[in-house]
Amino acid sequence: MIKSLEFYFDFISPYSFLAYKKLISLKNKDKIKVIYKPLLLGALHKLGGITAPAFNKRKMKNMKNDCELIAKKNNINFKWNDKFPINSLYLMRGYLTMENDLKDKFFEVCFNAYWKNNVDISDEENVKNILKICDLDNNTFFENIQSQKIKDELRELTNLAFEKDIFGAPTFVVNNKIFWGQDRLDYALDEYYS
Repeated sequence: MIKSLEFYFDFISPYSFLAYKKLISLKNKDKIKVIYKPLLLGALHKLGGITAPAFNKRKMKNMKNDCELIAKKNNINFKWNDKFPINSLYLMRGYLTMENDLKDKFFEVCFNAYWKNNVDISDEENVKNILKICDLDNNTFFENIQSQKIKDELRELTNLAFEKDIFGAPTFVVNNKIFWGQDRLDYALDEYYS
């Protein structure tokens, strides 16, 4: 069996963005089999009865400062988004509609738009700009994300994450062991290489 690193994410998670940037900066990144697992963070929090830091003024202030420190230490181009938090539903569903050869580009463009370029990715016009960069058709995209199959798939992925005891993003799973938070990526990689 080929070992893999599962990466649970939501585009609205700044820590998922930072973990992703750390992961792709690794010299041996091409030797790591990463399986990206989208989930809807707000729905996951609701299932777990968790109040997100974004809705706690003190935690929010600390989270913003923390993300900026992590970005600076790791040389990651990062800008706290003025529209945080937003609803990432369209883009999370959109990720599920992508052909495999387009997923990486869509992933990168969405994350960079929100956490590097300060774009409101919940705004339909901004989503259309993202689609243009990815050479994707607007009509097909918006039609696909409204399909019941895609709605059910994102709901099911979020529910399965909850059933695995995942409660936040990013979370990494290697050998059925859970590593929560961008600061646990190194531990997940240690498990991957063990």
